[in-house]
Amino acid sequence: MSRTTKRKHVLREVLQDDFSTPTENQQIVKVLRSRGNNLHEVESTDKSVFLVSMPTKFRNNMWVKRGDYILVEPIEEGNKVKAEMVRILTNVHIKYFKKDKVWPKEFDEKAPEESDEDDLFVNTNRWGSDSDSSDTDCSDSDSCDESYTSDTNTRLEVKEK
Repeated sequence: MSRTTKRKHVLREVLQDDFSTPTENQQIVKVLRSRGNNLHEVESTDKSVFLVSMPTKFRNNMWVKRGDYILVEPIEEGNKVKAEMVRILTNVHIKYFKKDKVWPKEFDEKAPEESDEDDLFVNTNRWGSDSDSSDTDCSDSDSCDESYTSDTNTRLEVKEK
């Protein structure tokens, strides 16, 4: 199977899942941080912290970041690594689990379904963003524009010569 075909099947499995609820040996955990080598440190509902491994089908196809929720299944042979990822949970999965009353109450601190506006990225690096106007050296917006246009004109003059 080619790399792109594999990626297509993994993405389809994650995004178009059958939304089956976790079995009795599976649990929902929250990712705390990445530890490298496809290991992630997670926190369970009883506040215990342990490592989980990412199976090879997810590697280089799906990414997990801090604060994400995943479904894990315990493994017996691990001392430090105690579980393996089964499914990476999206907002749609979380909504479904809450509706089914399967979602742990310990993870209800900040629900991703409450507002869709939180998912929008706000770029704070823009010059005209919602930052304080006191941070700029120009008290008058016309003087800022004049300095910019004069700088632009000097650039144009240099190019013409």
